[in-house]
Amino acid sequence: MKDIKLKNRWLIAVAAVGIHSSIGSVYAFSVITNPAKDLFGVEEADIKWAFKIAILLLGLSAALLGKWVEKVGPKVSGITAGVFYGVGILGSGLAVQLHSMPLFLLCYGFIGGIGLGIGYITPVSTLVKWFPDKRGLATGMAIMGFGFSALLFGPLMQMLFDSVGVSNAFYFLGILYMILIIFSASFMEKPPEGYLPKGYYPGENKNIKPDLSNIDANAALKTTRFYYMWIMMFINISCGIALIAAASPLIQVKLNYTPMEAATIVGLIGVFNGIGRIIWSGTSDYLGRPNTYIVFFAFQVIAFYFLPKLTSEFAFLFVLFTVVTMYGGGFATLPAFLSDLFGTKQLGAVHGLILSGWGLAGIVGPTIYDVMMKKTQSLDDTLVLFSSFFVVALIVSLLMKRLIAKHHNKQAEINLPL
Repeated sequence: MKDIKLKNRWLIAVAAVGIHSSIGSVYAFSVITNPAKDLFGVEEADIKWAFKIAILLLGLSAALLGKWVEKVGPKVSGITAGVFYGVGILGSGLAVQLHSMPLFLLCYGFIGGIGLGIGYITPVSTLVKWFPDKRGLATGMAIMGFGFSALLFGPLMQMLFDSVGVSNAFYFLGILYMILIIFSASFMEKPPEGYLPKGYYPGENKNIKPDLSNIDANAALKTTRFYYMWIMMFINISCGIALIAAASPLIQVKLNYTPMEAATIVGLIGVFNGIGRIIWSGTSDYLGRPNTYIVFFAFQVIAFYFLPKLTSEFAFLFVLFTVVTMYGGGFATLPAFLSDLFGTKQLGAVHGLILSGWGLAGIVGPTIYDVMMKKTQSLDDTLVLFSSFFVVALIVSLLMKRLIAKHHNKQAEINLPL
Protein backbone atom coordinates (compact mmCIF):
# COMPACT_ATOMS: atom_id res chain seq x y z
CA MET A 1 0.00 0.00 0.00
CA LYS A 2 1.28 3.49 -0.83
CA ASP A 3 2.64 5.61 1.97
CA ILE A 4 -0.23 8.09 2.25
CA LYS A 5 -1.49 10.10 5.18
CA LEU A 6 -4.46 8.34 6.74
CA LYS A 7 -7.15 9.74 8.95
CA ASN A 8 -7.12 8.60 12.55
CA ARG A 9 -9.51 5.65 12.61
CA TRP A 10 -10.63 6.44 16.16
CA LEU A 11 -11.77 9.90 15.03
CA ILE A 12 -13.78 8.23 12.28
CA ALA A 13 -15.37 6.10 15.02
CA VAL A 14 -16.22 9.31 16.91
CA ALA A 15 -17.84 10.70 13.74
CA ALA A 16 -19.89 7.50 13.48
CA VAL A 17 -21.05 7.98 17.07
CA GLY A 18 -22.08 11.54 16.12
CA ILE A 19 -24.35 10.25 13.35
CA HIS A 20 -25.91 7.49 15.46
CA SER A 21 -26.40 9.72 18.50
CA SER A 22 -28.40 12.16 16.37
CA ILE A 23 -30.69 9.67 14.63
CA GLY A 24 -31.05 7.68 17.88
CA SER A 25 -33.15 10.57 19.20
CA VAL A 26 -36.07 8.66 17.67
CA TYR A 27 -35.95 6.51 20.83
CA ALA A 28 -37.05 9.59 22.78
CA PHE A 29 -40.35 9.67 20.89
CA SER A 30 -42.33 9.04 24.08
CA VAL A 31 -41.42 12.60 25.15
CA ILE A 32 -43.22 13.88 22.03
CA THR A 33 -46.35 11.76 22.52
CA ASN A 34 -48.33 13.75 25.11
CA PRO A 35 -47.77 17.31 23.81
CA ALA A 36 -48.34 16.20 20.20
CA LYS A 37 -51.58 14.29 20.87
CA ASP A 38 -52.98 17.26 22.76
CA LEU A 39 -52.11 19.68 19.96
CA PHE A 40 -53.54 17.42 17.25
CA GLY A 41 -56.53 16.38 19.36
CA VAL A 42 -55.97 12.65 18.81
CA GLU A 43 -55.37 9.56 20.92
CA GLU A 44 -51.92 8.43 22.08
CA ALA A 45 -52.16 5.35 19.83
CA ASP A 46 -52.66 7.62 16.79
CA ILE A 47 -49.51 9.63 17.53
CA LYS A 48 -47.49 6.44 17.98
CA TRP A 49 -48.07 5.65 14.31
CA ALA A 50 -45.46 8.28 13.49
CA PHE A 51 -42.90 6.24 15.44
CA LYS A 52 -44.06 2.94 13.94
CA ILE A 53 -43.82 4.35 10.41
CA ALA A 54 -40.36 5.78 11.15
CA ILE A 55 -39.06 2.39 12.32
CA LEU A 56 -40.73 0.64 9.38
CA LEU A 57 -39.12 3.09 6.93
CA LEU A 58 -35.80 2.65 8.73
CA GLY A 59 -35.87 -1.04 7.89
CA LEU A 60 -37.19 -0.58 4.35
CA SER A 61 -34.81 2.22 3.37
CA ALA A 62 -31.85 0.36 4.87
CA ALA A 63 -32.78 -2.69 2.80
CA LEU A 64 -33.52 -0.86 -0.45
CA LEU A 65 -30.74 1.74 -0.33
CA GLY A 66 -27.91 -0.39 1.05
CA LYS A 67 -26.28 -0.87 -2.35
CA TRP A 68 -26.53 2.86 -3.05
CA VAL A 69 -24.84 3.63 0.29
CA GLU A 70 -21.95 1.35 -0.66
CA LYS A 71 -21.72 2.90 -4.14
CA VAL A 72 -21.60 6.59 -3.17
CA GLY A 73 -19.58 6.17 0.03
CA PRO A 74 -20.17 7.22 3.64
CA LYS A 75 -19.71 10.96 3.15
CA VAL A 76 -22.43 11.37 0.51
CA SER A 77 -24.83 8.91 2.14
CA GLY A 78 -24.23 10.43 5.58
CA ILE A 79 -24.96 13.95 4.34
CA THR A 80 -28.08 12.62 2.61
CA ALA A 81 -29.20 11.05 5.89
CA GLY A 82 -28.68 14.37 7.65
CA VAL A 83 -30.79 16.21 5.09
CA PHE A 84 -33.65 13.69 5.22
CA TYR A 85 -33.72 13.39 9.01
CA GLY A 86 -33.33 17.13 9.53
CA VAL A 87 -36.07 17.95 7.00
CA GLY A 88 -38.30 15.32 8.61
CA ILE A 89 -37.98 16.99 12.02
CA LEU A 90 -38.34 20.50 10.60
CA GLY A 91 -41.46 19.36 8.72
CA SER A 92 -42.82 17.93 11.95
CA GLY A 93 -42.56 21.41 13.45
CA LEU A 94 -44.51 22.83 10.51
CA ALA A 95 -47.11 20.06 10.93
CA VAL A 96 -47.56 21.02 14.59
CA GLN A 97 -47.84 24.70 13.66
CA LEU A 98 -50.48 23.91 11.01
CA HIS A 99 -52.20 21.30 13.23
CA SER A 100 -51.90 18.76 10.40
CA MET A 101 -51.67 15.17 11.58
CA PRO A 102 -51.17 13.75 8.03
CA LEU A 103 -48.23 16.12 7.48
CA PHE A 104 -46.76 15.01 10.83
CA LEU A 105 -46.95 11.33 9.81
CA LEU A 106 -45.41 12.17 6.42
CA CYS A 107 -42.53 14.22 7.83
CA TYR A 108 -41.64 12.37 11.02
CA GLY A 109 -42.57 8.89 9.81
CA PHE A 110 -41.73 8.71 6.12
CA ILE A 111 -39.13 11.43 5.48
CA GLY A 112 -37.47 11.11 8.88
CA GLY A 113 -37.62 7.33 8.63
CA ILE A 114 -35.66 7.34 5.35
CA GLY A 115 -33.01 9.47 7.05
CA LEU A 116 -32.93 6.95 9.92
CA GLY A 117 -32.34 4.00 7.58
CA ILE A 118 -29.57 5.66 5.55
CA GLY A 119 -27.93 7.11 8.66
CA TYR A 120 -28.02 3.81 10.52
CA ILE A 121 -26.14 1.73 7.95
CA THR A 122 -23.78 4.46 6.67
CA PRO A 123 -21.11 4.28 9.42
CA VAL A 124 -21.02 0.56 10.15
CA SER A 125 -19.54 -0.85 6.94
CA THR A 126 -16.96 1.95 7.01
CA LEU A 127 -15.94 1.16 10.59
CA VAL A 128 -15.59 -2.55 9.87
CA LYS A 129 -13.09 -1.71 7.11
CA TRP A 130 -11.10 0.57 9.44
CA PHE A 131 -11.17 -1.94 12.33
CA PRO A 132 -10.58 -5.47 10.96
CA ASP A 133 -8.97 -6.29 14.32
CA LYS A 134 -11.78 -4.87 16.50
CA ARG A 135 -14.93 -5.18 14.42
CA GLY A 136 -17.28 -5.76 17.33
CA LEU A 137 -15.87 -2.96 19.49
CA ALA A 138 -15.86 -0.40 16.67
CA THR A 139 -19.39 -0.99 15.44
CA GLY A 140 -20.58 -1.33 19.03
CA MET A 141 -19.28 2.17 19.80
CA ALA A 142 -21.34 3.70 17.00
CA ILE A 143 -24.51 1.74 17.70
CA MET A 144 -24.09 2.44 21.42
CA GLY A 145 -24.65 6.09 20.49
CA PHE A 146 -28.03 5.13 19.03
CA GLY A 147 -29.03 3.42 22.27
CA PHE A 148 -27.85 6.21 24.58
CA SER A 149 -29.27 9.06 22.48
CA ALA A 150 -32.62 9.20 24.27
CA LEU A 151 -30.85 9.99 27.55
CA LEU A 152 -29.38 13.12 25.95
CA PHE A 153 -32.16 14.31 23.66
CA GLY A 154 -35.17 13.27 25.76
CA PRO A 155 -34.54 15.88 28.49
CA LEU A 156 -33.48 18.44 25.86
CA MET A 157 -36.78 17.93 23.98
CA GLN A 158 -38.82 18.38 27.14
CA MET A 159 -36.88 21.52 28.11
CA LEU A 160 -37.45 23.00 24.65
CA PHE A 161 -41.15 22.09 24.65
CA ASP A 162 -41.56 23.89 27.97
CA SER A 163 -39.49 26.95 27.04
CA VAL A 164 -40.09 27.69 23.33
CA GLY A 165 -43.13 25.57 22.42
CA VAL A 166 -43.50 22.35 20.47
CA SER A 167 -43.22 23.66 16.91
CA ASN A 168 -40.21 25.87 17.69
CA ALA A 169 -38.59 22.96 19.51
CA PHE A 170 -38.90 20.83 16.35
CA TYR A 171 -37.38 23.65 14.27
CA PHE A 172 -34.41 23.93 16.65
CA LEU A 173 -33.91 20.16 16.82
CA GLY A 174 -34.20 19.72 13.05
CA ILE A 175 -31.41 22.22 12.45
CA LEU A 176 -29.32 20.74 15.27
CA TYR A 177 -29.63 17.17 13.98
CA MET A 178 -28.87 18.24 10.42
CA ILE A 179 -25.71 20.10 11.48
CA LEU A 180 -24.46 17.26 13.71
CA ILE A 181 -25.05 14.54 11.10
CA ILE A 182 -23.65 16.50 8.14
CA PHE A 183 -20.58 17.61 10.13
CA SER A 184 -19.93 14.03 11.28
CA ALA A 185 -20.49 12.63 7.78
CA SER A 186 -18.03 15.11 6.26
CA PHE A 187 -15.26 13.36 8.21
CA MET A 188 -16.30 9.85 7.15
CA GLU A 189 -14.42 8.05 4.39
CA LYS A 190 -13.46 4.53 3.44
CA PRO A 191 -9.89 3.39 4.11
CA PRO A 192 -7.66 2.88 1.07
CA GLU A 193 -7.80 -0.49 -0.66
CA GLY A 194 -5.77 -3.07 1.24
CA TYR A 195 -5.67 -1.02 4.46
CA LEU A 196 -4.40 -2.82 7.56
CA PRO A 197 -3.89 -1.19 10.96
CA LYS A 198 -0.38 -1.13 12.34
CA GLY A 199 0.62 -4.51 13.77
CA TYR A 200 -2.35 -6.36 12.27
CA TYR A 201 -1.54 -9.33 10.05
CA PRO A 202 -4.49 -11.54 9.02
CA GLY A 203 -3.95 -15.18 9.76
CA GLU A 204 -1.35 -14.65 12.49
CA ASN A 205 -3.85 -13.90 15.24
CA LYS A 206 -5.48 -17.20 16.19
CA ASN A 207 -8.45 -15.37 17.72
CA ILE A 208 -9.35 -13.84 14.36
CA LYS A 209 -10.57 -16.27 11.73
CA PRO A 210 -10.78 -15.30 8.06
CA ASP A 211 -14.15 -14.23 6.69
CA LEU A 212 -16.27 -17.03 5.29
CA SER A 213 -16.61 -15.12 2.03
CA ASN A 214 -16.43 -11.68 0.45
CA ILE A 215 -19.58 -11.48 -1.64
CA ASP A 216 -22.18 -8.93 -2.71
CA ALA A 217 -25.73 -8.62 -1.42
CA ASN A 218 -27.27 -10.63 -4.26
CA ALA A 219 -24.97 -13.55 -3.55
CA ALA A 220 -25.62 -13.25 0.20
CA LEU A 221 -29.36 -13.65 -0.43
CA LYS A 222 -28.66 -17.08 -1.94
CA THR A 223 -26.97 -18.42 1.21
CA THR A 224 -28.52 -20.31 4.12
CA ARG A 225 -26.57 -18.29 6.66
CA PHE A 226 -28.30 -15.05 5.54
CA TYR A 227 -31.70 -16.46 6.49
CA TYR A 228 -30.36 -17.91 9.74
CA MET A 229 -29.16 -14.41 10.63
CA TRP A 230 -32.45 -12.80 9.64
CA ILE A 231 -34.46 -15.21 11.81
CA MET A 232 -32.13 -14.73 14.78
CA MET A 233 -32.38 -10.94 14.61
CA PHE A 234 -36.13 -10.92 13.96
CA ILE A 235 -36.81 -13.01 17.07
CA ASN A 236 -34.39 -11.08 19.28
CA ILE A 237 -35.89 -7.74 18.21
CA SER A 238 -39.55 -8.87 18.33
CA CYS A 239 -39.26 -10.24 21.87
CA GLY A 240 -37.02 -7.48 23.18
CA ILE A 241 -39.05 -4.60 21.81
CA ALA A 242 -42.27 -6.18 23.09
CA LEU A 243 -40.83 -6.37 26.60
CA ILE A 244 -39.48 -2.82 26.46
CA ALA A 245 -42.79 -1.46 25.14
CA ALA A 246 -44.64 -3.10 28.06
CA ALA A 247 -41.96 -2.39 30.69
CA SER A 248 -43.76 0.33 32.69
CA PRO A 249 -47.08 -1.48 33.32
CA LEU A 250 -45.20 -4.77 33.80
CA ILE A 251 -43.00 -3.25 36.52
CA GLN A 252 -45.98 -1.63 38.23
CA VAL A 253 -47.83 -4.96 38.39
CA LYS A 254 -44.93 -7.20 39.38
CA LEU A 255 -43.10 -4.89 41.81
CA ASN A 256 -46.02 -2.69 42.96
CA TYR A 257 -44.12 0.39 41.80
CA THR A 258 -45.81 3.74 41.31
CA PRO A 259 -45.92 5.10 37.74
CA MET A 260 -43.11 7.52 38.60
CA GLU A 261 -40.93 4.73 40.04
CA ALA A 262 -41.63 2.62 36.96
CA ALA A 263 -40.67 5.56 34.73
CA THR A 264 -37.30 5.69 36.48
CA ILE A 265 -36.74 2.02 35.68
CA VAL A 266 -37.70 2.69 32.06
CA GLY A 267 -34.99 5.34 31.99
CA LEU A 268 -32.50 2.79 33.33
CA ILE A 269 -33.59 0.40 30.58
CA GLY A 270 -32.24 2.98 28.13
CA VAL A 271 -28.94 2.99 30.00
CA PHE A 272 -28.62 -0.81 29.92
CA ASN A 273 -29.68 -0.84 26.26
CA GLY A 274 -26.70 1.40 25.50
CA ILE A 275 -24.27 -0.40 27.84
CA GLY A 276 -25.16 -3.75 26.31
CA ARG A 277 -24.27 -2.48 22.85
CA ILE A 278 -20.66 -1.73 23.73
CA ILE A 279 -20.09 -4.59 26.22
CA TRP A 280 -21.49 -7.43 24.14
CA SER A 281 -20.08 -6.23 20.81
CA GLY A 282 -16.62 -5.86 22.37
CA THR A 283 -16.93 -9.25 24.08
CA SER A 284 -17.81 -10.86 20.75
CA ASP A 285 -14.31 -10.05 19.46
CA TYR A 286 -13.00 -12.58 22.01
CA LEU A 287 -15.93 -14.92 22.64
CA GLY A 288 -16.74 -15.20 18.94
CA ARG A 289 -19.89 -13.95 17.24
CA PRO A 290 -21.70 -17.34 17.04
CA ASN A 291 -21.07 -18.04 20.72
CA THR A 292 -22.26 -14.55 21.70
CA TYR A 293 -25.65 -15.08 20.06
CA ILE A 294 -25.93 -18.57 21.58
CA VAL A 295 -25.45 -16.96 25.00
CA PHE A 296 -28.12 -14.36 24.15
CA PHE A 297 -30.75 -16.91 23.25
CA ALA A 298 -29.94 -19.54 25.88
CA PHE A 299 -30.23 -16.93 28.63
CA GLN A 300 -33.44 -15.44 27.27
CA VAL A 301 -35.19 -18.81 26.94
CA ILE A 302 -34.82 -19.08 30.71
CA ALA A 303 -35.28 -15.37 31.45
CA PHE A 304 -38.62 -14.95 29.65
CA TYR A 305 -39.96 -18.17 31.19
CA PHE A 306 -39.08 -17.28 34.80
CA LEU A 307 -39.42 -13.46 34.74
CA PRO A 308 -43.15 -13.35 35.67
CA LYS A 309 -42.52 -15.92 38.40
CA LEU A 310 -39.77 -13.96 40.17
CA THR A 311 -40.83 -12.41 43.48
CA SER A 312 -37.50 -10.88 44.47
CA GLU A 313 -37.17 -7.25 43.37
CA PHE A 314 -33.42 -7.61 42.82
CA ALA A 315 -33.77 -10.82 40.80
CA PHE A 316 -36.55 -9.37 38.65
CA LEU A 317 -34.61 -6.20 37.80
CA PHE A 318 -31.36 -8.13 37.24
CA VAL A 319 -33.02 -10.41 34.70
CA LEU A 320 -34.89 -7.52 33.05
CA PHE A 321 -31.76 -5.37 32.67
CA THR A 322 -29.70 -8.31 31.42
CA VAL A 323 -32.30 -9.07 28.74
CA VAL A 324 -32.18 -5.41 27.69
CA THR A 325 -28.37 -5.52 27.34
CA MET A 326 -28.78 -8.51 25.03
CA TYR A 327 -31.43 -6.69 23.01
CA GLY A 328 -29.01 -3.83 22.42
CA GLY A 329 -26.05 -6.18 22.08
CA GLY A 330 -27.79 -8.02 19.25
CA PHE A 331 -27.91 -4.81 17.20
CA ALA A 332 -24.32 -3.83 17.97
CA THR A 333 -22.78 -7.24 17.27
CA LEU A 334 -24.71 -7.70 14.02
CA PRO A 335 -22.48 -5.67 11.63
CA ALA A 336 -19.33 -7.47 12.81
CA PHE A 337 -21.07 -10.86 12.49
CA LEU A 338 -22.22 -10.01 8.97
CA SER A 339 -18.70 -9.00 7.96
CA ASP A 340 -17.45 -12.35 9.30
CA LEU A 341 -20.08 -14.16 7.22
CA PHE A 342 -20.10 -12.13 4.00
CA GLY A 343 -16.98 -9.93 4.03
CA THR A 344 -16.92 -6.18 3.52
CA LYS A 345 -17.61 -5.99 -0.23
CA GLN A 346 -21.22 -4.83 0.22
CA LEU A 347 -21.60 -4.95 3.99
CA GLY A 348 -23.89 -1.91 4.10
CA ALA A 349 -26.26 -3.52 1.62
CA VAL A 350 -26.31 -6.88 3.45
CA HIS A 351 -26.78 -5.09 6.78
CA GLY A 352 -29.69 -3.15 5.34
CA LEU A 353 -31.38 -6.32 4.10
CA ILE A 354 -31.14 -7.91 7.55
CA LEU A 355 -32.54 -4.73 9.13
CA SER A 356 -35.72 -5.18 7.09
CA GLY A 357 -36.65 -7.51 9.93
CA TRP A 358 -36.41 -4.61 12.39
CA GLY A 359 -39.27 -2.71 10.78
CA LEU A 360 -41.41 -5.86 10.80
CA ALA A 361 -40.42 -6.87 14.34
CA GLY A 362 -41.32 -3.42 15.67
CA ILE A 363 -44.93 -4.13 14.74
CA VAL A 364 -45.10 -7.92 15.24
CA GLY A 365 -43.52 -8.14 18.71
CA PRO A 366 -45.70 -5.60 20.58
CA THR A 367 -48.80 -6.78 18.69
CA ILE A 368 -48.30 -10.41 19.75
CA TYR A 369 -47.76 -9.24 23.34
CA ASP A 370 -50.95 -7.14 23.34
CA VAL A 371 -53.07 -9.89 21.72
CA MET A 372 -51.81 -12.57 24.12
CA MET A 373 -52.36 -10.40 27.18
CA LYS A 374 -55.87 -9.51 26.04
CA LYS A 375 -56.73 -13.14 25.26
CA THR A 376 -55.16 -14.88 28.27
CA GLN A 377 -54.97 -12.08 30.87
CA SER A 378 -51.81 -13.90 31.94
CA LEU A 379 -48.28 -12.51 31.93
CA ASP A 380 -46.97 -16.05 32.52
CA ASP A 381 -48.61 -17.44 29.37
CA THR A 382 -47.54 -14.42 27.30
CA LEU A 383 -43.88 -14.56 28.24
CA VAL A 384 -43.79 -18.36 27.94
CA LEU A 385 -44.76 -17.86 24.29
CA PHE A 386 -41.85 -15.45 23.83
CA SER A 387 -39.58 -17.95 25.60
CA SER A 388 -40.57 -20.54 23.00
CA PHE A 389 -39.60 -18.11 20.25
CA PHE A 390 -36.13 -17.95 21.79
CA VAL A 391 -35.94 -21.75 21.68
CA VAL A 392 -36.28 -21.42 17.90
CA ALA A 393 -33.61 -18.70 17.84
CA LEU A 394 -31.28 -20.86 19.95
CA ILE A 395 -31.67 -23.81 17.58
CA VAL A 396 -30.97 -21.56 14.59
CA SER A 397 -27.90 -20.07 16.29
CA LEU A 398 -26.52 -23.57 16.94
CA LEU A 399 -27.13 -24.47 13.29
CA MET A 400 -25.31 -21.27 12.33
CA LYS A 401 -22.30 -22.21 14.47
CA ARG A 402 -22.19 -25.69 12.91
CA LEU A 403 -22.43 -24.21 9.41
CA ILE A 404 -19.54 -21.81 10.13
CA ALA A 405 -17.39 -24.57 11.62
CA LYS A 406 -17.97 -26.81 8.58
CA HIS A 407 -17.04 -23.94 6.27
CA HIS A 408 -13.83 -23.17 8.17
CA ASN A 409 -12.88 -26.87 8.19
CA LYS A 410 -13.42 -27.02 4.44
CA GLN A 411 -11.23 -23.92 3.97
CA ALA A 412 -8.53 -25.49 6.15
CA GLU A 413 -8.55 -28.67 4.03
CA ILE A 414 -8.22 -26.62 0.83
CA ASN A 415 -5.25 -24.71 2.25
CA LEU A 416 -3.39 -27.80 3.48
CA PRO A 417 0.04 -28.19 1.85
CA LEU A 418 0.33 -30.97 -0.69
